[in-house]
Amino acid sequence: MTNLLYITNGINGPGGLERVLSIKASLLADEYNYNVNIATLNQYSQDLFYNFSSKITFHNISAQGNYIKYFNEYRKGLKNLIKKINPQIILVCDDGLKGLLLPFIIGKPCKMIYERHVSKNAELQKNNPNIFQKLIKTIKFKLMDIGAKQYDTFVVLTNGNKNEWNIKNIKVIPNPLSFYPNKVSTLKNKNVLAVGKQSFQKGYDRLLHSWKAIQDEYPDWRLNIYGTINKNQNLEILANELNISKTVTFHNPVKNIAEKYEQASIYVMSSRYEGFGMVLTEAMAYGVPCVSFDCPYGPSDIIENNINGFLVTNGDCALLSQKIKELIKNQNLRIAFGKEARISTKKYLAENIVNKWDVLFKTLLKI
Repeated sequence: MTNLLYITNGINGPGGLERVLSIKASLLADEYNYNVNIATLNQYSQDLFYNFSSKITFHNISAQGNYIKYFNEYRKGLKNLIKKINPQIILVCDDGLKGLLLPFIIGKPCKMIYERHVSKNAELQKNNPNIFQKLIKTIKFKLMDIGAKQYDTFVVLTNGNKNEWNIKNIKVIPNPLSFYPNKVSTLKNKNVLAVGKQSFQKGYDRLLHSWKAIQDEYPDWRLNIYGTINKNQNLEILANELNISKTVTFHNPVKNIAEKYEQASIYVMSSRYEGFGMVLTEAMAYGVPCVSFDCPYGPSDIIENNINGFLVTNGDCALLSQKIKELIKNQNLRIAFGKEARISTKKYLAENIVNKWDVLFKTLLKI
């Protein structure tokens, strides 16, 4: 039996990486007969948001103190765990610099794969960096490139992500769908949905500005946003300032998010950047048409403009409003887009995606 070791920061949250790992690792353990281990860092809670296979073994590494002590404890903990497990493949799911540089930290005891879940250029999307910050980012990018080349395979989610990296060991494997339901949305509810944590990346401030024009014309429609609430984003304040708080509701993450897709008639993504955009495939699996900013990267790989949804120039809030309105006023268009959307997501079925990983593992191990 092949031993796999996933190294990540944490798996108990409601984020996309945690969801993907729960699907992928569970299938590899249950259906492909891999011995799957997952190592986390400073995760002491056993309460997991997503369900993982009972066949998976979990390990936690504790690292505390100043930078040097933290680094040494993390390195020692990982090396001891690797010696104990003796994995044939290590998979690193850590988008931070330490994840990319892990082959230098622990050496290369076996085949190593890096999974990149965010756009490399995410660092450049933040507000107006000064010259010093730009210099730091330049140095960081050089270190990222050096680290990326040390892996046997460097896996990204989209072709757009692939083009960000000037390396030869790169491969595209998209995220798997977490479900493909038999029952789909009726597209009759006056409900627009968005899912994801409140952050600069998700661009909910842009969505709220877009929603203002929609509320003025369609006051009986509602916008429901599900995701970890961050008061620092001031979204509730913005909703009040725009006088849209009566038609916009912010919800904490829910485990039954599938039910929310089924109740939606339109899904909207307002992100400034993405690694993939798994929420788009989830909504589309329920036959829900999507409107998304054409941000880097993911939406253009998933949505075929004017066929199964709308792609909007990134940041054009007026056009985002316009396209949402087109779907609101035309149920036949919602139905047509929804049917195409559902068909197009079949390629993301978990069994299809996990099979790509199985093939990659066997290729690396020459099985």
